Amino acid sequence: MNDNIISQRITAARENLGISKAEASRRLNLSKIGYCRYEYGDRTPSPQTLEVIAQCFGTSVEYLTGETDDIEPTKLVIDKTTNPELFELLKVCSTYDNATVKRIAIYASALMKND
Repeated sequence: MNDNIISQRITAARENLGISKAEASRRLNLSKIGYCRYEYGDRTPSPQTLEVIAQCFGTSVEYLTGETDDIEPTKLVIDKTTNPELFELLKVCSTYDNATVKRIAIYASALMKND
């Protein structure tokens, strides 16, 4: 892992969200000084911390570590407490075959276009 790219990518992901360093530290439950050490490259986040940062900033560990230039997340975590409807939908969809899930995704995309 290149520490310099990690600090640059953490900064880019935060800026992509349009949030301040203070807000980023709040969302990550870190002190502002602790968070800034990651952005300034003074400290390298552990693999577990990188996972939390990626999840919180809507990106991937692979992006943060420079393995890819694609800022899009590679996985999403859906919390049953904060998103019960989405959690239930995904739980139901997980029992379907790929063709059915693809049809549901196409239908959901069509619904979004009609809004």
